[in-house]
Amino acid sequence: MALKVVAEVAEQVPGDDFQELEDKVYRTIEMYKAARQAQSAAERDSQRLRQQLEEHDEQIETLRREAVQLRKEREVIRGRVEKMLDQIESISEEQAS
Repeated sequence: MALKVVAEVAEQVPGDDFQELEDKVYRTIEMYKAARQAQSAAERDSQRLRQQLEEHDEQIETLRREAVQLRKEREVIRGRVEKMLDQIESISEEQAS
């Protein structure tokens, strides 16, 4: 069936026009292959970027937790330092009296 169609087209289309049509078909095939390769590359890049984004999100969450922990520790230390300063101040007042 396909050969019959090709034969009919070949009879209807002069040789130069057929060659031109064949060239266009091959160029279209090459463009299609290139587009498929570009799509595959884009999908790989997209997957890689999603993975990097996920890793960065995890890092950000870890840093947030660490920052909260450091703030808590800072408050504890601040309380201890204030307590020590109060004790030093009371000792100083006792010696001044």
